Amino acid sequence: MIYFHNDYHDMCHWAVLEKMTKYHEQPMPSYGEDPCCKKAAAKIKALCGREDADVHFLVGGTQTNLTVISAALRPHQAAVGAETAHINVHETGAIEATGHKVIALPTNDGRITAEQVQMLVQLHRASPDREHMAQPKLVYISNPTELGTIYSLAELEALYSVCREYGLYLFVDGARLGYGLTAGDNDVTLADMARLCDVFYIGGTKCGAMFGEAAVITNDALKEDFRYLIKRHGGMLAKGWQLGLQFDALFKNDLYFAICARANRMADRIRATLREMNVPSLAECTTNQIFPIFSDVFLEELSKEFTFTEMHRVDAAHRAIRFCTSWATTEESVDALCAAMRRIASEQKEDANGTE
Repeated sequence: MIYFHNDYHDMCHWAVLEKMTKYHEQPMPSYGEDPCCKKAAAKIKALCGREDADVHFLVGGTQTNLTVISAALRPHQAAVGAETAHINVHETGAIEATGHKVIALPTNDGRITAEQVQMLVQLHRASPDREHMAQPKLVYISNPTELGTIYSLAELEALYSVCREYGLYLFVDGARLGYGLTAGDNDVTLADMARLCDVFYIGGTKCGAMFGEAAVITNDALKEDFRYLIKRHGGMLAKGWQLGLQFDALFKNDLYFAICARANRMADRIRATLREMNVPSLAECTTNQIFPIFSDVFLEELSKEFTFTEMHRVDAAHRAIRFCTSWATTEESVDALCAAMRRIASEQKEDANGTE
């Protein structure tokens, strides 16, 4: 079986593993107060051009999301995000469990707009019953989104401008940030992220690390007591140096960007084959996620050799799925998938013609 189910099937990049084995028997200070975390944080600050940023290492994305959001919001306040947002559909009510509502905005491609946020806030503030409703205070976006799309620099600037105008925080979930920053049509840098977000995180789990995310806080209002909240939410890893080691390895010689760019190139090859076959897509994107729509009969055959993620049913006979490449996806695996798709399509066409 060849895996295209997600981008964290493989353990970690060999450079990360090699880095960790070098410290196999070396004692380290605990809870992230170690030289490895400090060194990795310094690298991230330099790339962001923000020596004043606070960098915290957490184990996973859901943990990072709920810790950041609970730090930013008062009890009566809510997070705003796309209806497809990870915090809205794929985190088992983690945000709601912290006492905060998620306000979902409609989207066609996973992105939300500055205009949507502005309208939401204006309607809330104009309502005579606003004290009876959760108050929008934080805008949550993913880059890339859950549909693999990315925000342009202009879109990010517009969102940040609206947030500044209305006193909202902008928080970017960067679980797959490396794939977004290295996409062919991307015009956003890490320095832009640091300039245009109150807080964002750099994903490691899906981008070559064994586990871990690096939260970057640039707004001073969110920095105070953040380590208390990490601890309160069970996120303060005793062996925190393991997180620092991994990010130190990933940000040596731009490895993080190189391996994510490679994953995008592997996805581009799959996209090219799908275009050649005239296969429709749920969303058009340039990152490591691909969302083709196939017939049930086609997918029954494909699933005998490959894994993929089920998205949703499009009609009575067709389903949208997701292929996901990663830093570890091989050319051989991509070639096998493309060849299998062509073969199945050809066989089913022949069967259809024979039936006629």
